[in-house]
Amino acid sequence: MTNDKKRSKLLVEGGVVVAIALILIFLMPAILSEFRLNLLGRFLALAIVALGIDLIWGYTGLLSLGHGIFFALGGYALAMHLQLAPLEAGSLPEFMGLYGVEKLPWFWEAFDAFGFAAIAVILIPSLLGAVLGYLVFRNRIKGVYFSILTQAATIVFFNFFNGQQKLFNGTNGLTNYETILGADVNSNQTQFSFYVITVLLLGICYALCRWLTSGRFGRLLIAIRDDESRVRFTGYNPTGFKVLVFAISAGLAGIAGAMFTLQTGIISPKAMDIAFSIEMVIWVAVGGRATLVGAVSGAVVVNFAKSLLSEQFPDIWLFFQGALFLVVVTVLPYGLVGWLQSLLRSRRQVLTYPSLEEDPLVQQEREDLG
Repeated sequence: MTNDKKRSKLLVEGGVVVAIALILIFLMPAILSEFRLNLLGRFLALAIVALGIDLIWGYTGLLSLGHGIFFALGGYALAMHLQLAPLEAGSLPEFMGLYGVEKLPWFWEAFDAFGFAAIAVILIPSLLGAVLGYLVFRNRIKGVYFSILTQAATIVFFNFFNGQQKLFNGTNGLTNYETILGADVNSNQTQFSFYVITVLLLGICYALCRWLTSGRFGRLLIAIRDDESRVRFTGYNPTGFKVLVFAISAGLAGIAGAMFTLQTGIISPKAMDIAFSIEMVIWVAVGGRATLVGAVSGAVVVNFAKSLLSEQFPDIWLFFQGALFLVVVTVLPYGLVGWLQSLLRSRRQVLTYPSLEEDPLVQQEREDLG
């Protein structure tokens, strides 16, 4: 594809993204009830972590089953600020008083500033992702072993946060937020602002991922996914690239966790549960790996289906979710977006070459066979 065609394609895609963002911001609030709009905002936040999963799994071939860690850390970073925001200097969050804590822990103090908390939402998950990634990738651990290690890390963090009643309120998590930057967190106007911010952040994160995957860096990620040994033979060291993309993916998960926390009003160790991290992978698998659009659509579609089915069939909705994943894995291995793309390619080929005899690929194959 020439540079002009690539530039035109990116411009068209950018226009589509802007159009969708405008629809989400101006049209959806007029169509949906406040309850459904809040759900949509949560699902769009989850779509941000799905982008991160697609970046590390779809493009780089590293199946992470531990992104719930980074998601929860982003949520906790912002929730700690929300716990301190309405308090006077020297005061403690209510749950700390219940457990006999007399002085605010030293690492809580910095989160009193919104700016520090906002940076920590991205920085803490990214740094942890970089450290974990370096320790794993420098030893050339990949495949199922990488997945097992990320799952084991999830168990460690889940048990740690679950047992820290005095520091993080244990299994109950951090909740009962009141204000953020002087605004009432629970008012309809503020919640709508969170929804708009989520839409804008999703657009920015999508643009970042598209920029990363559309150039030489993206081609290198795909090369690492398809044949890492050959990449090493060509003179590249895949370790640094994998560490970088894993850190970026973790940062995206942190952003998602923060926006999800604002719209749900709670963050708890439940976000680090293994089942939740596996759900994230399911969203990407259903939507379509290595498409970005599939990651976003998969997160929204699967979660809306989950919400509707759980309302209509509260006793058996999990069977529907399991059946959906089985169908995708067995019948649609490239997800819904991949399936649609294959249909469009087939249709375009039929329109261009109505007869197989006219298809140059068929003619070339026959010439090669003699």
